Amino acid sequence: MAENNPARIVADADVLAADLLVGGAAREALDTTRAHSWVELVASDDLLDDAEAVIRELADDDLAGAWREKIENLRVRVEHPAGDHPALASAYRGGAAHLLSYDDDLRSAEAGATLGSRMNLSVKTPAGFVGMFDAEGLYEAVEGGEYPGPDRDPRA
Repeated sequence: MAENNPARIVADADVLAADLLVGGAAREALDTTRAHSWVELVASDDLLDDAEAVIRELADDDLAGAWREKIENLRVRVEHPAGDHPALASAYRGGAAHLLSYDDDLRSAEAGATLGSRMNLSVKTPAGFVGMFDAEGLYEAVEGGEYPGPDRDPRA
């Protein structure tokens, strides 16, 4: 089984929408991708379509469109077969080591056992991810050298 990139993260549609509309742990978790140029958010078009639909339903068309335009420039785009679960397929196709989701089924022991036999993927809530994220240690492992700190404004 190939090792996934620990600096690649997928956020399920519920987390992407919560980041924009609610804040809290979802925003804090996704700020790691926005604050560090070497941490990548991986997402398929289908995954972004799902999140955009949620944002459109809970807010409005203008906000959903503006969000989509901004996220397009932030994400690493991957493709996957139609019908695949957008977040899981994005993680698999993008070699991501982390999947952030509020979906209890994805975070269950049964899903962990099934996924663990196929890919190296950690599925956590945004709060769980924030609690374990160690930018300094991850930088040393992925990039090498001394951690320079965040190199981008997560609010830009």
